[in-house]
Amino acid sequence: MAEILFFHLQSRPLEQVLPTILERALAREQKVVVEVSSQERLSAVDDHLWTYADESFLPHVTALEADAPQNPVVLTTQAHNPNAAQVRVCADGVRIPDALQDYERVVLIFDGDDPEALDAARADWKKARASGHAASYWQQDEAGRWEKKA
Repeated sequence: MAEILFFHLQSRPLEQVLPTILERALAREQKVVVEVSSQERLSAVDDHLWTYADESFLPHVTALEADAPQNPVVLTTQAHNPNAAQVRVCADGVRIPDALQDYERVVLIFDGDDPEALDAARADWKKARASGHAASYWQQDEAGRWEKKA
């Protein structure tokens, strides 16, 4: 059964949260696929991951690149798993996948200021819980720290 993590963004945007999630997965030697909702968003996330910190970068490619299957982090706009990732990150309005059993961990990152994103996350929470997956809900506090709420 996959572990499902729900991250409710409030004080920090995806660009500030995603690198930490990816770094932690890579430290556990897990491959990750990150799905976003549009090619424009994918390009922005791709650029950001190369430059988010002066002292480091995150090795990654987009799913359109020929060597995607060999890379530890792949960015995509589709519901596929091009690098046989153990972790799937769903962001920018992307819903959790139907094939939850294909992953050890699924991370849903959603905008707490978007009513549609909140409704979708609630529906995904119910789906995850009804299917017997371990699910946890994390919300940012005012300082951007994560607090486990459920």
